[in-house]
Amino acid sequence: MSLAVDPERGRLLGAEQRYAKSFGDLAGLYADRTAFEALLASRRDEIAYEVTAYVPGDRVNDLIVGVTRMVPGRVGREFFMTRGHIHARADRPEIYHGQSGHGLMLMESPAGEIRIAKIGPGSLCYVPPFWIHRSVNIGDTDLVMLFAYPADSGQDYGIIERSGGMRVRIMADGRGGWTQEPNPHWRPRSAAEIARIHAGPEAAA
Repeated sequence: MSLAVDPERGRLLGAEQRYAKSFGDLAGLYADRTAFEALLASRRDEIAYEVTAYVPGDRVNDLIVGVTRMVPGRVGREFFMTRGHIHARADRPEIYHGQSGHGLMLMESPAGEIRIAKIGPGSLCYVPPFWIHRSVNIGDTDLVMLFAYPADSGQDYGIIERSGGMRVRIMADGRGGWTQEPNPHWRPRSAAEIARIHAGPEAAA
């Protein structure tokens, strides 16, 4: 199987699957609701980010590979971001390889520890098992990343919503850079929920 990354278009050439999120799909994601409503007034149907992926199967010994393209911008002071997720089988890792643009990988453990990795052309980010992760575009151009993860991983997007968002938000610092700020709406996960995440979906069945 031969695939190719097109960094300019932000596509995986030869990929069989594609999905996109418009700004209208991202309700509740950003802290500044007034600024988000203003964005929707003019850009509701525009693509905020899109993914093209090759999915060879659904077994642990298959790898899903794909490319994410994120447009640049902010909602108020908060940089554009993906919804973010933890893998449904949370013990599965993921790697991201920067192709173009500049961004961050915001990672959070179930217990609330935060790690932030810079993403740029040629950089490699490893998301360990059991970590929630979200991509943030802090640049002025599209952020394009190649990714790969075990094909049986699945995604749990609700884990972030259930906790009131991630523990920190990535905001413009007013000097052309970025800063992390505490999310006042974040709620710690219970010991029982953390144990369920580490036990995996088979234990809950």
